[in-house]
Amino acid sequence: MADDRMLKFVTVQRQMPTKRPPDLRRDDFAEIYSEFADDTAAEQSGRCSQCGVPYCQSHCPLHNNIPDWLRLTAQGRLKEAYEISQSTNTFPEICGRICPQDRLCEGNCVIEQSGHGTVTIGAVEKYITDTAFDEGWVKPVSPAVEREESVGIIGAGPGGLAAADMLRQAGIQVTVYDRYDRAGGLMIYGIPGFKLEKDVVMRRNRLLEDGGVTFRLNCNVGEDISFEEIRSSHDAVLIATGVYKSRGLQAPGVGAKGIVRAIDYLTASNRKSFGDDVPEYESGELNAEGRNVVVIGGGDTAMDCVRTAIRQGAKSVKCLYRRDKSNMPGSQREVANAEEEGVQFEWLTAPKGFSGDVVEGVMVSRMRLGAPDATGRQSPEIIEGGDYVEEADLVVMALGFEPEELPTLWGEEALEVTRWGTIKANFRTHETSLPGVYAVGDIVRGASLVVWAIRDGREAAQAMLDRFGAAATAVAAE
Repeated sequence: MADDRMLKFVTVQRQMPTKRPPDLRRDDFAEIYSEFADDTAAEQSGRCSQCGVPYCQSHCPLHNNIPDWLRLTAQGRLKEAYEISQSTNTFPEICGRICPQDRLCEGNCVIEQSGHGTVTIGAVEKYITDTAFDEGWVKPVSPAVEREESVGIIGAGPGGLAAADMLRQAGIQVTVYDRYDRAGGLMIYGIPGFKLEKDVVMRRNRLLEDGGVTFRLNCNVGEDISFEEIRSSHDAVLIATGVYKSRGLQAPGVGAKGIVRAIDYLTASNRKSFGDDVPEYESGELNAEGRNVVVIGGGDTAMDCVRTAIRQGAKSVKCLYRRDKSNMPGSQREVANAEEEGVQFEWLTAPKGFSGDVVEGVMVSRMRLGAPDATGRQSPEIIEGGDYVEEADLVVMALGFEPEELPTLWGEEALEVTRWGTIKANFRTHETSLPGVYAVGDIVRGASLVVWAIRDGREAAQAMLDRFGAAATAVAAE
């Protein structure tokens, strides 16, 4: 059993090669050394200092009780460790894989701050949850009492699914509406499988379905069903659509063939991994094999694109970013992974145009960092006379995402939005300008992290439960 194996407490590093083979990627590393996983988890967890001020916990958006489940893991008490981990996190197996721990919990570990290397919190979180699934400890939701109240959730991403799980635990009837054919949102079609295996997401989806969550997939709100119809069918509605509208670039030649959006490129790759028929991939339109690829952008989506292109067998992969490495918005760990895999970064560069009816190159301006902007971040400035052309026959635009115009698309002008197009919602309850309608995740925050969407979804679910409880109390009083 896993609990017995955890008690070995050996120093695994002595059994590992001192130098990683050049063809071994980071995402392969755990699989290669999986036979040592028990010992590594115990050793890493045992390194936790149990400090008086757990900065790891305070810098986790979910405020996971990290020190306690690390202690339990070190003691071999994996089931208890899992129970504590999942008590505050609906999807610990997902966060353990894709959270930018270097910016959150691990980056604020006191051992890391003292220069001795962080406890690998994310890897331990992934390990204990995967073990919980393997051992059969993870069960579908089975509420003690079924309630009559129902909630309609628009969007099957992490925010919507986290809320669905909490609501079902309380016996609320939940229906999730999503435009795609599989639930999971960007966890399915946006994040590459080498970072988040798709069977992990599908396993969680099945668990929710087995727990009584109803999924209506291939259902586009505003076309297949109206927002008003959803609202009239449920006691409350949660909007968790995410943001899928790609930011564009105004430049000469931007409409050339071979210039594609990051979301289209990643979706095609992920659909291919499911075995779907993807004509755009087969034709080479959304396939990097044998091509000179240039990715424009500096966030995590850009890193997903460059690393996907490497795996597709691109001839070369370059990333253009207008600031320097230290100012990249994406995870530094992801940048290091990409560099290790052969991606070339062209720092302080920005596209000014594209050549060829079928793209042949990117016209690039060299940049320098000038005076700080209103946020204190240095603004990039063009260096006159520093232009050059970067060869490319596939250009992926990874410039971020914006919200769709939901009030217009759904015919609900009373749904208030900010000047950025995101939905206005109470920062505690997540209720919008429409009574009984809540909103969470990227459609409120703008493009953000999965872990923040999970937190929002859980908070909104609790606000709905409070609302339903208050209503039940009022009826009983009458």
